Amino acid sequence: SGPLKDIDFSVQEGGGPRILHQFTAESPAVSFRMSGEKAGIIDIDPKTGILYINGSLDWETQKVHKLQVESLDESGNVVKGPYAVTIYVEDINDNPPEFDQKRYYGVVRQNSRPGKPFMYVNATDRDDPTTPHAQLSYSILHHFPKPYEEMLFQIDNATGAISPSRTGSYYLDPQKQDTFTLVVSVKDMAGMTTNAFTSSVDVIIVVMESLWKAPSTIYIKENSTQVHPVNISKVQSNEPGVIYDIFEKEELSSLPFSISKDGDIYVTKPLDREEKDTYTFFVVSKDNTGELVDKPLQIHIVVEDINDNPPVCQKDLTVIEVQENERGGSDIGTVLATDMDEKDTLNSRLKFQIQSQEPERPSNNLFYIQQDTGTLQLSGRSLSKRDSAKYSLKILVTDAQFETICDVEVHVIDINDQIPIFQSSDYGSVTVAENIPVGTVLLEIQATDGDEPATGSSLIVYQVKEGDPNNTFIIETDSETNRGFIKVNKALDFETVPVYNLVINATNPEPLVQGVQYNSSSLTMFKVFVTNVDDPPVFLKPLYKTEVSEDIPVNTLVMTVEAYDPEGDSVRVSKIVLKEVQGKNALYLACGKILFLQKSYLLVEGGCVVGWRPAAHLQQTAQKSKVSLILQLLDVNDNRPQIATDYPTFFCYPVSGGERALIQATDADKQYFYSKFTFSLANEMNARNNWEISKVNATHAYLSPKHANFEEKVYDVPIILNDNGRPALENKVNHKVSICKCSSENSCF
Repeated sequence: SGPLKDIDFSVQEGGGPRILHQFTAESPAVSFRMSGEKAGIIDIDPKTGILYINGSLDWETQKVHKLQVESLDESGNVVKGPYAVTIYVEDINDNPPEFDQKRYYGVVRQNSRPGKPFMYVNATDRDDPTTPHAQLSYSILHHFPKPYEEMLFQIDNATGAISPSRTGSYYLDPQKQDTFTLVVSVKDMAGMTTNAFTSSVDVIIVVMESLWKAPSTIYIKENSTQVHPVNISKVQSNEPGVIYDIFEKEELSSLPFSISKDGDIYVTKPLDREEKDTYTFFVVSKDNTGELVDKPLQIHIVVEDINDNPPVCQKDLTVIEVQENERGGSDIGTVLATDMDEKDTLNSRLKFQIQSQEPERPSNNLFYIQQDTGTLQLSGRSLSKRDSAKYSLKILVTDAQFETICDVEVHVIDINDQIPIFQSSDYGSVTVAENIPVGTVLLEIQATDGDEPATGSSLIVYQVKEGDPNNTFIIETDSETNRGFIKVNKALDFETVPVYNLVINATNPEPLVQGVQYNSSSLTMFKVFVTNVDDPPVFLKPLYKTEVSEDIPVNTLVMTVEAYDPEGDSVRVSKIVLKEVQGKNALYLACGKILFLQKSYLLVEGGCVVGWRPAAHLQQTAQKSKVSLILQLLDVNDNRPQIATDYPTFFCYPVSGGERALIQATDADKQYFYSKFTFSLANEMNARNNWEISKVNATHAYLSPKHANFEEKVYDVPIILNDNGRPALENKVNHKVSICKCSSENSCF
C-alpha cells in the first residue's frame, strides 16, 4: 500500500484473481476512480483503494495494460491525479510450438555434400520470444527406413535445416531406396527441460540421382576439321553457383580441354591419335572460397582413329633368293609393310597386289602374292637363270584410302648340284703344348665348290666329324675365300687326351639336289699331338663354400682348403696372390686353414689364407693355382619389423564406416621358412578409440577406423609389430594414414 503516485506492476499471466496494491487516501480525498485498459477484469475499490485483478491476464492477448487512477473528495472532484498505473504481463510457457505445415516434402540429390541443407522445417511458438518459452530446438525422432546404424540425415537444431549426414552423403542411392520418412520433433525451452512442450511432423524426402557424375568415355575423332573449341560433354553440380575447373592427371605441355562456367567441356584443338590416343583429367567444382563442393570427377577421352596414314614399306628394297629347282607354289619370301593407323581396324588393314614384273619372260605371271599376308609364291613353274637371273617386282600395297609401291628383287640362284672337295685328304699333324692359349689357330684348310659363287650353294661349312667329342676345336670359315681356320676352343690337357685324330667334313648350308650326295672328297684328316707342361697344383675342390653366422666371433675357424700336384710333386704355397682391390683393401689368397677376422685380415694356420688387407702391403705376383672361396653369411634376427610403404594408406573423407586398408609388415632379416608377424595397436587412448587392427595372414593385416568423426588430415597411428623371431624383435611404428577427399574412382585426390 501507499499514497497515490505513478506505479508499474509486473504480473504473470494466468494465476486467477489477486490483489496488486492498495492506495491510501489523503484528506480531503475520500475515494478513488480508475480508467484505461481494464480488459474487464482490472479495477479499483473506490472506498478502500485496493487495485485488484478479477480473473487471469493473458500475455498472448495483451502484453501491457495502461491505466489512470484519481482520488476524489466527497463532491466527486479530483483531488490528485490522474496517475499512471502500468501493468506488464509476464509470459509463462503455456503454448506448445506449432509447425507451419502439416507435412513437409523435400528432394535430395545422391552424393550431396554432407551438412549442405536441401530443405527447412519451421515452427513457431506464441510465447514471449525473448524468453526460453519460445526458444525452439529441432531433432529427428525417427528415420524410416533406417538401413544403417547411423542416420542418413541430420537437422540443425536451431534453424530446422535438413541435410545429408556423412553416412548419407556416401550411401544415399535412389536405386536402393528412393523415399524416406523422417519424424521431426520441435521442443520449446530450447529443449533443455523435461517439462518443455513438444510437437512433431512428418518429413517426406525423395532421393534423386546425382546430377554430379562423370560422363561415360568420350570418343573424339582425330584431326577434326570443325571450328574449335568444340563442345564434347557437360557436367552439373548438385549445388548452384559453383565454379568449375579442370585438374590435370597427367603432366602434359598443354591440356587441349577447357570447361565453361556452366560446366560445358570443350576440346580446344584437333587431336592426333598417333601422337596421343587417350587423355584423362579431373573436373572439380568449388565454392567461392576455393573449397571442393563435390568429389572430383575423372574424365576419360579416347581419340578415335581415321584413315590418315598411308602404308609404309619396311624396306626400300626387299631381296629374295630362289633356287632354280624351287617348285611351283613354294613360299619364297614376304613383303613387309606397316600402317600407323589403329591396329586391328580396317584403317590399318593392308592388301598386297603385284603391279608389274620385269622382265616378263618366260611369262608375266611367274609370281603370286597372298593378298592379306604379303607372302610371295612361285605361281607355277620353277625359275631358270637362262631366262633371267633377276626379276624386279612392283608390289602395290593399299589400305582403304591410300596406296604405296614396294620394290622387290628376286634373285635366281644356281641349284646346289656340286659338293665341296678338299685340296688335300690328309693335312698331317701338329704338335702343341698343353698350355696353348684358347683361340690359337692350329691350321688353315681349303675346299672348293663348283656352284655359283657367293650363294648358299657354294658357301662351305667346316665341322669336326670325328675325334673331338668334347668340342675342343672349332673351325671358322672365311665367307669370301671359303678358307677354314682350325682353332683351339677349350684348354688342352696332356694327362687327359695326349692325341687327337680329327676327321673333318665340308658341307653347304643349301641342301643338295636330289641324286647328289657328299662323299669322301668332302672329308680330310688331321692329327694334334699334345705335349706335357709342368702343371700347377690342383685344389681338391673346384669351389670352396661354407656358411657362418653373421655374428661369428673373431678368430673362428671357418674353412680348410687342400691341393695336390698332378705330376706327384709336393705342394707348398709360398706366395700371396692379389685377387681383388676395393679402395684401400685387397682380397688375397693362399692355402691352408681360413680364419675370419672382422675389420682386418684373416689369420694363417698352415700357410693358407683369404682375406682383406691394405693393398699397399701386397705385390701382384705370379700364381701357380687358385680357387674361389665363398663365405655365405647366415642371417641373425637383428632387424626390427617395419611397415611396407609401397602404397600409402588413406581413407576417403568423409569417413562413413566399414572401410579398411591392407597393411604389410616387412623385415630386413632373411626369412628361412615363412614370415610370421603379429600386429597390435599401441596402448594409447586415442589409438584404440579411433582405430582397430585385424590380422589377415602372416604378413598382412587390416587397419580400420572405428568411427566417422575424422578430420581431413594425416594421422599417426601407433602400431606394434612383432616378428616372432629368435629372439623376437618388436617395433613401434607411427604409421601415417591420410584422411583425404577422393576422386570419383575412390583414389586420394
